[in-house]
Amino acid sequence: QPQLVESGGGSVQPGGSLRLSCVVSGFRLDYYAIGWFRQAPGKEREGVSCMDGTTDGSTEYADSVKGRFTISRDNVQNTVYLQMNRLKPEDTGVYYCAKGLLAGSKCASADFSSWGQGTQVTVSA
Repeated sequence: QPQLVESGGGSVQPGGSLRLSCVVSGFRLDYYAIGWFRQAPGKEREGVSCMDGTTDGSTEYADSVKGRFTISRDNVQNTVYLQMNRLKPEDTGVYYCAKGLLAGSKCASADFSSWGQGTQVTVSA
């Protein structure tokens, strides 16, 4: 039942910005951990950012994106966002959003079992 659809990817120059959106359905967004992941060609998928499935919605970021990326959610619009600023070529990859399996989970313990189809982000001069 859970569905997640990413959008907002594109091609930008280094230093540019993009805002990715993940529209969810089939579950209450604020009840579940939502993570953003990315995968570059030939590399393993890595976690980028995550928001806890808790009332406070605590956030986590990979060291490589801290200070540049911001995760947020709009529970009315059933959308989680990833604002990406000061993009670097190494940020290039397919970005996925994913949902934790169990309600109330924090990111550290979440089992991300439902995934979107991904959206391509390309950062190049």
